[in-house]
Amino acid sequence: MNPPARLSPLQVERYRTEGYVIYNEPVLEQARFEALRAYFETVLAELPPGERPESMDVPHFMHHKLLDWALDPAVLALVEPILGSDLALFSTHFICKPRGSGKRVPWHEDSAYWKGQIEPMEVCTVWLAIDPSTRVNGCMMVIPRSHQEGRAGFSDYESVDARTSVFSTEIVKDQRDEANRAYIELQPNQCSLHDARIQHGSEPNTSAVRRCGWTLRFCSTRVRFNHGRFGGAHQVYLAKGRDLGGNTYADPGRAYPEVMAKRGESGRYRNSH
Repeated sequence: MNPPARLSPLQVERYRTEGYVIYNEPVLEQARFEALRAYFETVLAELPPGERPESMDVPHFMHHKLLDWALDPAVLALVEPILGSDLALFSTHFICKPRGSGKRVPWHEDSAYWKGQIEPMEVCTVWLAIDPSTRVNGCMMVIPRSHQEGRAGFSDYESVDARTSVFSTEIVKDQRDEANRAYIELQPNQCSLHDARIQHGSEPNTSAVRRCGWTLRFCSTRVRFNHGRFGGAHQVYLAKGRDLGGNTYADPGRAYPEVMAKRGESGRYRNSH
């Protein structure tokens, strides 16, 4: 049986107005979450030497068992009040900042990197905490209301040092209102949800506590995915309901090593940003 919607009307309104909402209750049943966390540790242990754990993008193409959790009805019940009952999974990404040396995530809008791939740009990201995520170890920060029409996806970017940052560009300083930032502090098995157009980033992790989160990115199936633009380097999944946009969906029961092979020569995982 499908669980009831897990966001109240007030929480949905906050998401639409502010561009994000914090869900500080358990997302998964505790045993399910512990199994996910244990499985993540096996995925992390397989990283090739020199591969950074902040950039474990689309790991479900190699480890399709992750879809058991990504498509869990308890997760979908968080997204459904925002996007409706016909849902597609666009992407997942482990962003794991090692203790003492975790890189910062520059200020950015996901939508700026996905132009031409998704139309319209209606993506809801569930940021599920694997570890505690606090100001001390570099939790995510958002700039509330920066997703609003007229601002979203149109910021200008400048280069930053990729040796200390997860990726090499950042929204120029005078186009982000850092004084208005909000810190997304979470305990393991809690989550936040944010709009793909909101400005967000995070500080480096110089603490003694690892910080890992798993992003699960969902769209309504009314969204049209530009499969030609993906160039064979990406797949999407029907998460719930029926297709409404004429899309093609991958099989959650198999891995796609051939897709990973097309994503780049720089390593097993490549940051989608």
